[in-house]
Amino acid sequence: MKWIFSDAAPIYTQLIEQIKVGIVTNQFPLGERLPSVRELATEAGVNPNTMQRALSELERDGLVYSQRTAGRFVTEDKTMIEQTKHHLAERHIQSFLDAMENLGFQQEDVLALLQERSRKEGMQP
Repeated sequence: MKWIFSDAAPIYTQLIEQIKVGIVTNQFPLGERLPSVRELATEAGVNPNTMQRALSELERDGLVYSQRTAGRFVTEDKTMIEQTKHHLAERHIQSFLDAMENLGFQQEDVLALLQERSRKEGMQP
């Protein structure tokens, strides 16, 4: 998994977001055991305590669960993963709409741009 961080938000929240994306895109498949905290922290280049905090939050949300001696696993609840996927999409859409509003576009302008883009892509081979 490729880890990308910015100064815009705390690292642990960015870890949560990126792991959620990994789960909904099947980089971390349903029911699969996650790498250890240390392995994930090393891979991401973050402090293990920061990774632990992110994983604990994901566990509270129900996206991952712990088995005492076996480690952490991705939930097998497909409905929860679909809900997470839609929630992530809604946040990206809202961020896009906010950016477009900051550029001076109204909602109908944004829709027209998207429709134009869709038509152009449909014409490509």
